[in-house]
Amino acid sequence: MDLVSPYREYFSITMADTDELRKEVYKLRYEVYCRELGWEDPNSFPDGLEKDIYDDCSRHCLLKHKRTGVYAGTVRMVMTDRSPPNRPPVPMVEHCGDTLFDGPFRPDRLSVGSYGEISRLALHSEFRRRASEQLDPEGQGEQLFEWTQTERRRFPHIALGLYLGASAVGLAAGAEGVYAMMEPRLARHLRFAGIRFEQVGEPISFRGLRAPYYISRKALMRYLSRPLRRLLFAIADDMQLEV
Repeated sequence: MDLVSPYREYFSITMADTDELRKEVYKLRYEVYCRELGWEDPNSFPDGLEKDIYDDCSRHCLLKHKRTGVYAGTVRMVMTDRSPPNRPPVPMVEHCGDTLFDGPFRPDRLSVGSYGEISRLALHSEFRRRASEQLDPEGQGEQLFEWTQTERRRFPHIALGLYLGASAVGLAAGAEGVYAMMEPRLARHLRFAGIRFEQVGEPISFRGLRAPYYISRKALMRYLSRPLRRLLFAIADDMQLEV
């Protein structure tokens, strides 16, 4: 299965490493999280830019739809090497620290700087067309890898590209693993492709039923399917990252 050709035909991912590009990130998140989903209070962001306390220590990715020039999605990697001492190192600890399993992948048992968290993934409404996708910022329908003849289906799932983009950021920064909060169903789908996130805490009610997950660098590179491995390197190349 060739995932690189349709990705390169329709999309590109860039690091939002300028004030102008970060503004595009926050603007897209405002549209998705405040106006469309109502998860954040728009009155808290009078400038129309949705931000939180983790943005200043994060690296942000923007996915652009080439034909239209529209930014189709965004995701960030929260970097713990930049974490101030007066708050949790990653959002996951803030939301579900009391429900984490007692195991080797607890954040408090990992050294600061050795991990990050994939966070704040959001897709533009034009790329969440199906009814089952309208209330999900990740655009996750029943068939994660469904293909059709349209642009939307030739590249099977654009959120997957963003997950790989964030992973590339973590790998390039030397992280030994990353966390993510996601629906258990999404974790099962990702596992089919060899992205073997391990559940590290109880599911909680947080914008739907979500659970904390962790994947190590070793597990990602060992089990990632060959088509997705090629896609990972293509995306890293777009962002000028060495993974």
